Amino acid sequence: MQLQKQGIRVLGISESFAHRDWSVLCGVVMRRDLHIDGFCFGKVRVGGMDATAEIIRMITSLDRQDVNAILLNGGVIAWYNVINPVEIMEKTGFPVICVSYKDSNGLSGHIRHHFPGDEERIKAYKDLGERMVVPLKTGLFLYARGYGCSDYEVMKLCKIFTLHGKIPEPVRVARLCARTIMHNTNAGKIIDNPSSG
Repeated sequence: MQLQKQGIRVLGISESFAHRDWSVLCGVVMRRDLHIDGFCFGKVRVGGMDATAEIIRMITSLDRQDVNAILLNGGVIAWYNVINPVEIMEKTGFPVICVSYKDSNGLSGHIRHHFPGDEERIKAYKDLGERMVVPLKTGLFLYARGYGCSDYEVMKLCKIFTLHGKIPEPVRVARLCARTIMHNTNAGKIIDNPSSG
């Protein structure tokens, strides 16, 4: 990644769900100066295993070659719908960074409780690997995993895009957008006919 570029762009992807069948995903393309110049939308099944394929579809739908990295708001979304960041990286050509915000002993026990015998889901979760602690300019920290990028690049990118608190701006805006769509009466039309801009 060319982290020194003023025009560096990331695609931040986050979700919103409220114990329904589907979770709404939003992707926001944001430049280093916080200029937003692209959106994409999708949906995944709550408790499913379709997040990886849908995120790849969303990234492909943008048809952007100027994105420097994909920033995911978590590696496990929509009630244990586990993402495969390595597959996303390999199929899109972009480095992937997953961020989270709380200390945790892991989700393996929860997954085994809710999905007994689902070894594919357990393996997908374990394949995410260990998280690293990223201290931020705000005095707080987040946890991150990087795929196709170095630990230095993960830390630098998170610091560049986190201005307040500990949530990087691209995923913060994506989460707000996804939440708005989820609660909008026309949400079904938007996510059934996903588009990018």
